[in-house]
Amino acid sequence: MRIRIVDAFTDRPFAGNPAGVLLLNDADAFPDDTWLQNVALEVNHAETAFAHPLPQGGEADWALRWFTPATEVAMCGHATLATAHVLHTTGAHRGPVRFATRSGVLTATPAEDGSFTLDFPTAPLTPVALPDGLAEALGTEPRAVFDTGPAIGDLLLEVTDEKTVHGLAPDIRALAAHSRRGVIATARAEDPARGYDYVSRCFFPNVGIDEDPVTGSAHTALAPYWSERLGRPDLTGLQASSRSGRVRTRLRGDRTLLGGRAVTVIDGELLA
Repeated sequence: MRIRIVDAFTDRPFAGNPAGVLLLNDADAFPDDTWLQNVALEVNHAETAFAHPLPQGGEADWALRWFTPATEVAMCGHATLATAHVLHTTGAHRGPVRFATRSGVLTATPAEDGSFTLDFPTAPLTPVALPDGLAEALGTEPRAVFDTGPAIGDLLLEVTDEKTVHGLAPDIRALAAHSRRGVIATARAEDPARGYDYVSRCFFPNVGIDEDPVTGSAHTALAPYWSERLGRPDLTGLQASSRSGRVRTRLRGDRTLLGGRAVTVIDGELLA
């Protein structure tokens, strides 16, 4: 079968977040979980997405699952964007595509410029006390700490400023003790004239990802957090990893729209 590597939340190769994408032919079920996990480990990117078509007339068009090299996850934005990109560039699907996932039905809508808008559930934010040892593991004292709910499974930490976000060098192993998936560190943009309103970095040791390059699901928590503080529903976030990427966010109550582009960089054949 065909296997693609797609860079998501970017308009150029070798930036954004790479994801493996496999479109499966079986319309009834996914292959064995062990095989899915082994493929994701072989691809060895933050996520590999597996999708198969569903019968017409249902609430969704394709079933979709995501695996890191270590485990299956409940939600992934960049691999959903990558899958929608592959469906449209190969002609496997036209128009908006509805994905049946562990997080409900998620929709990806194409635009004329080649970008996509993803419709995801907004993460609930609950303020919590700073766990003992977290500031030491992160390398800075957060201004505020929020739990992002069971679907995301992260702690959202606002730190002092953008420079602090860029300079983080956390103890990844120590961070693993403090959340189900990991930690989102964020700050207001130093200069919005640069084209983004807030900056973030994401560390996910509990799913085998020390630092994720660009995380769509994290922006379902970042969007409500910064929209409330900046007083605007439409924002752009910069995820300041070494690859970097930008995510357009629009808050719509219990739904968050995530906008971005994707680029296929490898198109090959899986023989196993």
